[in-house]
Amino acid sequence: MHSQNAQAPLAPAPASHLPLDENWRKSIPAQVFLNHFFAMDYHIQHQNDLFDVAKFPIFGQFHGRVNDAAYKALEKLLLNSWSAEYALRITPVVNDEQYLQSSLHWTFPQAYYSALFSARAFLAVQGIQVSNEELIRKRIGNMVVRGYYPSSIGYYALGPINNYRIQRLPMARRFSVTAKTDLLLPSRAGSAQAELAQFLKTTRDQRVKSLRNAIQNNPKTALRSPKTGEILQKFSVEQYKQLARQIGYTTYFDMLSRLRISSTNREIERFVDSEIDVKLFHQSLVNIVAHVNAVHEAYIAKALGVDAYRQLVSKLPAYLQESFVRERMNTTIAPMLESGQATDGLMAA
Repeated sequence: MHSQNAQAPLAPAPASHLPLDENWRKSIPAQVFLNHFFAMDYHIQHQNDLFDVAKFPIFGQFHGRVNDAAYKALEKLLLNSWSAEYALRITPVVNDEQYLQSSLHWTFPQAYYSALFSARAFLAVQGIQVSNEELIRKRIGNMVVRGYYPSSIGYYALGPINNYRIQRLPMARRFSVTAKTDLLLPSRAGSAQAELAQFLKTTRDQRVKSLRNAIQNNPKTALRSPKTGEILQKFSVEQYKQLARQIGYTTYFDMLSRLRISSTNREIERFVDSEIDVKLFHQSLVNIVAHVNAVHEAYIAKALGVDAYRQLVSKLPAYLQESFVRERMNTTIAPMLESGQATDGLMAA
């Protein structure tokens, strides 16, 4: 298991025990972020459940709605997803720590946009053409809850602030007390699940606060006091419940959207100037994106039929065709379909 040379306590320590290295203390937010994504990757590797998808009844009954226009759109979405994944994969090959550090400006968004275009392709093959990210987020959230995804990425959070319910991370509660006592990378299934539960919580917190601010900063939508007519400064439990209903579920997709940090945003500088294991961060992102995309590609290949899916891949530019796309098709997607005799795809003329 990977380990970090430097660790620091999360809770404020007595002055005599504070880390002497000021740079490391500044790196703590970046280390927490790395821990979150490392836990996501660890959970995927530990569950090792990608091939389970082929056994899902929901997968066996999955059919596409693909006419010529939809097929063209699907090709373009997959090309965008694979191009972003390709760019993400080639960056860590450069064995230069400083280069890797500065490359975070584009590798973070690449990871998110690869998964986003893959999700759009997954929806498009079902006849759902959406480009609005909020609608995509909600659609994918519903599909997570309905059981389209394996348990490695099938967890989610729901409910109002201060009263979230975390689903499908059974070991998280047992480990939550001790999991945050230091900044060590998770090294057991339980500590990884506790880290993921924490990641779901902070991600949902952000979304709740962002929606609340959007509502309250607009005089037309702001909730007001019935007595004074003034814009409310505090929300009631019932009002937070309404926000939770508007947000829907918080899933792996919301977590990946945390990577959509603008290069103009000061937050990215935390990562560029930090002392975290950047190579490990890159590898975790590559593994997560590959897993998410493989799930979507399995459904897409099921809908098209394996021969039509092979044909689609054969039309890709050479740099993609000879890369991970073909390897994943041959080692994962085709065997998944063949194992479940799930090759009865649909290609409407």
